[in-house]
Formats: sequence, C-alpha cells, structure tokens
Amino acid sequence: MLATASVTHLILRLASFLRGVGALGVLVYALAYIVATLFFLPGSLLTAAAGFAYGPLWGTLLVSPVSVAAATLAFWLGRSVARDWVSRRLAGQPRFGAIDQAIGQRGFFIVLLVRLSPILPFNLLNYALGLTRVRLRDYVPASFAGMLPGTLLYVYLGSLVTSASELLGGVGSRAGTAGQLLYWGGLAATLAATIIITRLANGALRKALDEKPESRPPAEVRP
Repeated sequence: MLATASVTHLILRLASFLRGVGALGVLVYALAYIVATLFFLPGSLLTAAAGFAYGPLWGTLLVSPVSVAAATLAFWLGRSVARDWVSRRLAGQPRFGAIDQAIGQRGFFIVLLVRLSPILPFNLLNYALGLTRVRLRDYVPASFAGMLPGTLLYVYLGSLVTSASELLGGVGSRAGTAGQLLYWGGLAATLAATIIITRLANGALRKALDEKPESRPPAEVRP
C-alpha cells in the first residue's frame, strides 16, 4: 500500500486536475473514489477535493452517488470473494456480532444508524455489512441516507479553500468581514448539524444493540 504522504500528494494533485476538465474529471474522480474505498485509502480528503473542484452543490451531487456505488461494490465483495478475509478483520470487533443480530430484526434502520455513528471505520464497514443478513434493497438507501451528512460536511469544507494545498490546512483567507462571517457561519451550522445527528444516532444505536432479539436460526441472505 502506498505511504500516507504519497496518497495525500496524489489526492491533492487530483483536486487540482479536476478543475476545468469537465466530464473527464467526473469520470476520473469516480474511479479514484472507488479505488480508494476498496483499498482503504482516506476518503474524507477525496470528498473535500470534490467540494474544492465543483463547489458544495455539484460536489455533493457527485460524491453522494459515487460513494454509495463504491460502498455497494465493497459490500458485494464482502459477501462473496472477500468473505473469509473480512471475517478475520472483524475478529477483534466484539460489537459486530450485536450489529449482525440487530440487522436481522431491522435491517434498514440499523444500517442507517451505523452509517451515522463511527462505530467502525467507513471502509471496513462497507465490507463488514456484507457478512450480515441485510438485503441489498435496504443496504443501498440506508447507506445513502446515513452517509449524506458526512458528505455534506466534507464537501462544504473543501469548497471553502482557494487552493488544493489548503485542503490539508483549512480555510483560506477571505476578503472582508462579511465574507468571513458567511463562510464561518455556514461551517459552524454544518458542523453542529453533523454532531447532533451523530450523537442522536449513537444513542439510538446503543439502544437497538442492547435489545435482546429472540433466538432464531440465521435468515437466508437475499439480494
């Protein structure tokens, strides 16, 4: 696997490339995001790069479906060819058994909550959910809804900077007090909404996992 510094450098170069290349940039970004998701590379910086290149609206409209597609591909791999490898990776995750049991009762709801709550790293969670009994028809919309707040946050953060290098350091300087208030006010609102959603999801997830479902044989996994 590439060193973290090298990966970061590649992402910053990609962010600079995306500006002004039109549809080609969208395709390149989508491929890069899928590869990053499958190989456990940092997704938050890539998400911010879309905000830098395309702005908060178009960046979100790009990242959201691409991230769901990447997560769904990892889910399918975790349910098929990578099943044994994922099982070994989850051996030290005691909470995952409870998640699996809860998903057997309320698949959409639990997937939504674990997407909103940082109980497992995003890239590992994509594969891990492939081992559960959740159906694809529940996994996809629940992942879309659960990943959206984080996508909005990082895309917005990326849209605030003026050069790709600033993606690592924060928001660039803005001319005038009004501009500063607009950007920092929007950032504060986005952060507050994300924190509130995450805390509510954590509480609901703990409650759901503490419930003891009735003992029953494993359900058949269906798409």
